[in-house]
Amino acid sequence: MAIGTFWKSLSPKWLAILIQAFSLIAIFFEGYDQGVMGGVNASPDYWGIVDIGTGNIADGVTQTTKQGGIVSIYYLGAIVGAFVGGWIADRVGRINGLFLSAIFALVGGALQAATQNISFILVARVVTGLGTGALTSITPVYIAEVSSAGHRGAFLGYVFIANYLGISVAYWLNFGLSFIDNGNSEIRWRFLLAFQCIPALMLLGGVKLLPDSPRYLASVGRYEEAKEVLVHVRGNDGPEVKKEFLEICAIAEGSKAASPVEFAKIIAGRADSAPHLGRRAWLCIWLQIMASWTGITAVTAYSPVLLTQAGYGSIKQGGLAGGLNTIGIIGTILSAQIVDRLGRRRCLIWGAFGLFIVNLVAASLYEGARHNPSITSQVAPATVTMLFLFNLIYAATWGTVAFLIPTEIFPSAMRAQGNGFGITGWAIGVGWTVLVNPIMFQHLESRTYFLFAGLNLIWMPIVFFFYPETSDRSLESIDAMFSTRSPLHSAMEKAYRDAGNGDVLGQRRLSVVNQNVIEKEIDTVSRPSDENSSTHVEKM
Repeated sequence: MAIGTFWKSLSPKWLAILIQAFSLIAIFFEGYDQGVMGGVNASPDYWGIVDIGTGNIADGVTQTTKQGGIVSIYYLGAIVGAFVGGWIADRVGRINGLFLSAIFALVGGALQAATQNISFILVARVVTGLGTGALTSITPVYIAEVSSAGHRGAFLGYVFIANYLGISVAYWLNFGLSFIDNGNSEIRWRFLLAFQCIPALMLLGGVKLLPDSPRYLASVGRYEEAKEVLVHVRGNDGPEVKKEFLEICAIAEGSKAASPVEFAKIIAGRADSAPHLGRRAWLCIWLQIMASWTGITAVTAYSPVLLTQAGYGSIKQGGLAGGLNTIGIIGTILSAQIVDRLGRRRCLIWGAFGLFIVNLVAASLYEGARHNPSITSQVAPATVTMLFLFNLIYAATWGTVAFLIPTEIFPSAMRAQGNGFGITGWAIGVGWTVLVNPIMFQHLESRTYFLFAGLNLIWMPIVFFFYPETSDRSLESIDAMFSTRSPLHSAMEKAYRDAGNGDVLGQRRLSVVNQNVIEKEIDTVSRPSDENSSTHVEKM
């Protein structure tokens, strides 16, 4: 049996598990890479190798700008990787795109582990960023395209557990390795960087077992394969699945892949292959930038610094830092339960309000300890509680939704490349904050949290007025919301209602009962076998 057809031998339930497993591995890599530099930056031997310190633990890091630059240049590679990887995935398929991305991830991880000087690690970080950007761009799109409208958010939420799992593994590995030679060992940071090669190798070894997205297959005219995959992942060939397939084909008919320079036209607002692509792109970019400026990068990458300010010793710092990110797993599980029920907008707005409260309380506690050092040990538990609450709230809301919306609002023919705008916002936001975090904490110290609190208040009205609700709506129907010239949410909802609640078939004068005509028009497939029709599994 060929590797590419292995999925056909699986039941729908086991196929769903396989898709989730390799999606988890891809997102695990991104999460691990996001958290690994916290441990690497804490290694004195690393400071000396890359010339950001003397290598003496007593001297600490003396070149904080260089330190931030090494961390943030990775995100420059991620921006390029998101667009290039997305463009490739829109042409050769989601699975082939993931395979190529894993090659860059593997090479970049190996190069980082072999670092000899600052120039060496800068190049290695860019290569890794290329792979991570592509993986993070393609994986959520693949998940969105194989999921049903009512379960899309939950499916992505469960997969994004791997993001926090990756961050947590990075912290716990660093915690264990910090006991070797009192944390001064070379193996501490080289092993941390080498470990990321394991998920990359797993992807290379198994991602080809998965079927490609039915929406990608339809977008390149492979309708028969698209229907076969869709029926298999849904586990039945009922009326809803037939309607979904017809919507996919209706949108795919006449569509064409975007050019390599389409992203430039979109940013400039001059692309005309679909309505208001520029607006969609900027919504994605700013959503991720806002997510980064909630304060999450400070908690993720600089939690040891924050815990030092709270008065904890090095061993407790390591354990609590790992716990901070482990709590994110619980938040992501919570997100999977609420993101489809409450909707994307409510999760973002109430999430920002919760993060405002937590940032404000944490900043006030830190400030009180600054003015009265004698109470530091008394307020430390409350301060750490706020940091735990921050990660829980963020993971349950912004941590999932910010990656979900960009996969939903672009047309199928350019969805992977379109999601690159979301990853670009993520890379800009995280790279920007990671670069300035050391400087902010050096000069403002814990007062930085007052800044984050204020920003979260600003994000609430921005989401309320400008961001669409995509929950429980098919990917094909979401296009209707962007038929209006107004950028306001209220206008988008009106446009959706005016289009028959996003009725793709009705707008294109198609109907489910007229299936024979549709199949003739798109030169599509014969009806599925009785064996597939009788199979049933819970919707993905």
